[in-house]
Amino acid sequence: MSDIANLNTHFSISGIASIVSGNNGLPKVQITTPAGSAEIYLHGAHVTSWKPADSSEVIFVSKETRWEDGKAIRGGVPICFPWFRAKSDNPKAPSHGVVRTKAWQLQSIIQGEDVVIVSLTTESDEETRKWWPHEFRLTHRVTVGKDLTLELITVNTGDTAFQIEEALHTYNRIGQIDTIRIAGLDGAIFLDNRDNNREKLQQGNIAFDMATDNAYFKTRHTVEIIDPTLKRRIRLEKQNSASTVVWNPWKEDAAKLADLGDDEWTQFACVEACNILDAAVTLAPNEEHIMTAAISVTN
Repeated sequence: MSDIANLNTHFSISGIASIVSGNNGLPKVQITTPAGSAEIYLHGAHVTSWKPADSSEVIFVSKETRWEDGKAIRGGVPICFPWFRAKSDNPKAPSHGVVRTKAWQLQSIIQGEDVVIVSLTTESDEETRKWWPHEFRLTHRVTVGKDLTLELITVNTGDTAFQIEEALHTYNRIGQIDTIRIAGLDGAIFLDNRDNNREKLQQGNIAFDMATDNAYFKTRHTVEIIDPTLKRRIRLEKQNSASTVVWNPWKEDAAKLADLGDDEWTQFACVEACNILDAAVTLAPNEEHIMTAAISVTN
């Protein structure tokens, strides 16, 4: 609690932003503005809530999440870096990289016009070097207002070039998985991870009637989740993201996830801004890369 008090001394904005004790005592930043509210855990720099003033909750988090050091939060916006899924040359390495279960540092909270900007940082250390030998600094800059903008900023702080995969693994809260449609990926080539990564062509909007784990390539354009149950559209606009992942585990795979409640799989769809596989990003020493996901809601 003394750490939280110290953070509030340096960063809180009266009536707008505060650092509080979240689930299991993990510190989180709580933002409340007339345009929208949000919650961001220092654990993984993980956004776990965003509610525009004129909408219900947009972000899904499982009720069975293990709020523990070293454990990933199930839901929200996990940050995958510097690889996606399993590490190709080491199956014992942490899934989705080395930063999603790391305690990040709160760098700043800035109040702007109708928005609040929260920046959190982390960097390479002895633990990350066990799995990946490179030197880096990451910043997650979260802009909260009527829209939610997420910027993942990578800087190569070492003296050799490296290649990264990255994803903002957003769990979007929906009304019912078998009624939604995802528009904006018609005509895109994708790899179907549920079918031995066979290459396929998306035809029309995406509908869900089984487990789905697709990686779409050369998809820099806007994607929308059309949700007739909640009577809204969740819109994802991307910058410096050349691929998009769409995922839902469906009943059988969800049952294998101990941190996902019964039937919770029906309440979310992951639509992710990312750079993976052939879209991996190479950074020279001192080079910076910014990937942006801007999320908005319309009726």
